Amino acid sequence: MAKTIITGQTLRFAADPFHAPPEEAVLHERQGAVVLQGDRILAVGPAERLLAEHPDATRVDHGAALILPGFVDAHVHYPQTAIIASWGKRLIDWLNGYTFPEEMRFGDPAYAAEIARRYLDLVLANGTTTVCSYCTIHPESVDAFLAEAQARGLRAYAGKTCMDRNAPKGLRDTPQSAHDDSAALLARWHGVDRLSYVITPRFSPTSSPEQLEALGALWAAHPDCLMQTHLSEQTEECAWVAELFPDARDYLDTYERFGLVGPGAVFGHAIHLGQRERDRLKEADASLVHCPTSNSFIGSGLFDMAGLMAEGQRIGLATDTGGGSSFSMLRTMAAAYEVGQLRGTALHPAQLIWLATLGSARALRADHLIGDLAPGMEADLVVLDLASTEAIAQRAARAETVWELLFPTIMMGDDRAIREVWSGGRRLPRPYTR
Repeated sequence: MAKTIITGQTLRFAADPFHAPPEEAVLHERQGAVVLQGDRILAVGPAERLLAEHPDATRVDHGAALILPGFVDAHVHYPQTAIIASWGKRLIDWLNGYTFPEEMRFGDPAYAAEIARRYLDLVLANGTTTVCSYCTIHPESVDAFLAEAQARGLRAYAGKTCMDRNAPKGLRDTPQSAHDDSAALLARWHGVDRLSYVITPRFSPTSSPEQLEALGALWAAHPDCLMQTHLSEQTEECAWVAELFPDARDYLDTYERFGLVGPGAVFGHAIHLGQRERDRLKEADASLVHCPTSNSFIGSGLFDMAGLMAEGQRIGLATDTGGGSSFSMLRTMAAAYEVGQLRGTALHPAQLIWLATLGSARALRADHLIGDLAPGMEADLVVLDLASTEAIAQRAARAETVWELLFPTIMMGDDRAIREVWSGGRRLPRPYTR
């Protein structure tokens, strides 16, 4: 089988930089290489050695550009692509004013396919090779998204968003139809090529106890699937949940009592957590996903990254488009850094890159497949130009360490920094269409 060797700077992980010194957790090669064979990474190491060991490989040279694993976005709403950057709402008003009217359109397969294509074009242009998306209540929205991801050879996660109350009539299903539609979509898509189905109650205010129970039963029958939902995003939301579930101990308990807390549960936001919730999430080995641009854009609050990481929580990073204000994981890393600064706990560049790659892969239980440059991993790569604009180049020129070289691109980079994207061992042509 033919081999490709990509040369440039490389960065990979030897440990979690939140629990080990960044200098020890990250392995950096200034003149490195990644060898691909088929859809997998065959070898990573110094360019000189790997070029000698694989003289028959086709070389793709990127000079001083940085080769990273493709970015992993652990919480998105692809149906909100067209309403990103809409003005002036907090969570409940955002849903009623922007999200729900837009999601009503996704019963049209042609419209769902159009937005799925546009969304994946945008994220690939920003170096993201894996996403975990909410769809709408329409099975057509799931089919459109996963078919488009499949055509591009992407690893993707998605699920039908289930709601049977506190939503417009045209966006409500029932406990039975939510279960049955989800089960049918799961049978159609889960484990096909690089695709995974995700059981998806939107959040407990829009699902009755009966619906949550039905989805808990579906997850119990298919524990190899992920289950995604929202948790403790805004204070008004938390108060609403308390009114809707007066017997619940806290917000997390509205999921826990229906079997929706455990390994493979992926909770978006998780800002306003009580101590019992934090303890239970850690005990259950559930995942939390930090959505910093969204949390600031709609005024949700500041995620406690340092405290939750110190507890040993499983945490990923996400754009949360379209409540989040960018399709870029670079911009999302910059926002995570800014949130950390506001909380008095600045994040190291190694930690930011880890969150956007292996940390998010770990949150999706896929860190054995994606998120790092290591032999045997799926060959999803992004190549970063570390001098993509004049402002970044003049700052990077003063760098004395790899972190000083990389950090300006994290803070100021955009799609111009994305020199090349590889998915499943295939170099994707620009523009990033199939």
